[in-house]
Amino acid sequence: MENTKKPTDTRKRANRDVVALGIAVAAIIMFLGTGSAVLPQVLRSWSTGTSAPDAILMNALLLNVALIIFGMRRYRELIAEIEERRKAEERAQFLAETDPLTGCLNRRSITPETDKLIEKAAAENKAVAFLMIDLDNFKQINDLNGHKVGDRLLKETANCLKSVLPTDGILARLGGDEFACVVTFDKNAPDVVDQVASSLNSVVSKPMKIDGYPVEVTISVGIATNLVQPADDTTLLDGEAIMHRADIAMYHAKKQGKDRYFWFETSMEKELRFRNDLESGIKRGILENEFEPYYEQQIDLTSGKIVGFEMLARWNSPELGLVNPAIFIPVAEELGVIAPLSEQLIEQALLDAKEWDATITLSVNISPIQLRDPWFSQKLLKLLVRHNFPPQRLEIEITESCLHENIGVVKSMITSLKNQGVQISLDDFGTGYSSLSQLRTLPFDRLKIDRSFVGELNAEDACEKIVNAIISLGDGLDMPITAEGIEDQRILEALKGKGQMKGQGYLYGRPETAAKVRERLAADDLLAKPAETESHIVPANTVVDTQPPTELRQRA
Repeated sequence: MENTKKPTDTRKRANRDVVALGIAVAAIIMFLGTGSAVLPQVLRSWSTGTSAPDAILMNALLLNVALIIFGMRRYRELIAEIEERRKAEERAQFLAETDPLTGCLNRRSITPETDKLIEKAAAENKAVAFLMIDLDNFKQINDLNGHKVGDRLLKETANCLKSVLPTDGILARLGGDEFACVVTFDKNAPDVVDQVASSLNSVVSKPMKIDGYPVEVTISVGIATNLVQPADDTTLLDGEAIMHRADIAMYHAKKQGKDRYFWFETSMEKELRFRNDLESGIKRGILENEFEPYYEQQIDLTSGKIVGFEMLARWNSPELGLVNPAIFIPVAEELGVIAPLSEQLIEQALLDAKEWDATITLSVNISPIQLRDPWFSQKLLKLLVRHNFPPQRLEIEITESCLHENIGVVKSMITSLKNQGVQISLDDFGTGYSSLSQLRTLPFDRLKIDRSFVGELNAEDACEKIVNAIISLGDGLDMPITAEGIEDQRILEALKGKGQMKGQGYLYGRPETAAKVRERLAADDLLAKPAETESHIVPANTVVDTQPPTELRQRA
């Protein structure tokens, strides 16, 4: 509303000013005319005592004087108003182009200022480098110490960046914890920009105290130049283009572990586009059921018989083909869609496993992110009830990393599932930091030895001490063992002499589709009989509590 009124108000004031100026000019002209006739008469009247001048002419003269005074006063007001308006416009422009917290330029103004610097640098036969800067773990610092400390940290960071920038450098805060620096450099000496980036990192990473709180922060920096190629002086990029490239390089620095800087490379942009395509594809794939469970055999090492299958996710992408979970699972976790993806796969796996013999178990891996959901155990139990799947045939595999995020919540979930008959395995044992007290207090049913330890049994001078120690620990805690990564006969023979256990690995075959598993089981007469299917179903009237356990409700 304010913006729509301003032009109208300005026009009205301008009209009034034109009228006032016209009145003043007319008054002066009339004063010259009437004054030349009246003033001599007034002087003669005062000097000789004769009659006063004509009253009409006298009144016209006084009116002219009043109009002249009005015009002069309005002129002074007009000058003052123009000056005030000029200052207001300068202030408005300053606020529009400046970050109010740090006093730096903002996102709106950095691009045109960069373009100006590019023009100036080109005239001096120099190049321009754009450094995109992001504070590492700023959100954690802000949440831990409060927004007041966070704002102070941003101000201190801006001051630190200013202190090491060249005199002609530009500094801007683009928003949040993101800054940008723009500097010129000799085309033949780009290492100067590396020195600037190193200096920025060094000065910001120094420990500082803010309002009594010790704060340490690092930065990730992405660098791009306006030269398309280092040796190409003819094609130059504008400010918006190099800012985009620097942003891609900064994102790459984040992925590589933070607290570092990278120059932009074309491969980074391709990788980012692939990542965006991957994210879009995953979201679409969940809606269109493109994710499919594959199954890896679990064998009893003593008898050599199939005793179970571990469900592994695969993505049948129309564009990418069959995608390995190592590629899409981390992305799905970052996107926050791992829960619906996993539930979709588990539901299909339950349907597939119902066709197997009642003695064959189904193992599924659970993401640490899923265990943050206080409703997870209830969702899983509802799936079992919906598909009439025996809980004792389902084995949930949890990695050691899950135990360190919220041990109380994990324990409550495990207990809730075990009370319904679901088996719980500790996956990749030996690669994390689980303590003996956790193994003793958490109700696990099985330990899985990580493939990295099992694989060592293949060497001529194999060190079996770690594997033996894990097996002994399992015996002491009364937990059966599953060995992952059985790749050849040498490993199998080494494990066979270590007691009763299950094993899985490529020696027994690669993960297979549900159709291939069904063919394999049919050949061994291990498909479910109709009578077995009916006798092992979960009663339809089984009640699953719709509320999470008390401890989970409190923590949620």
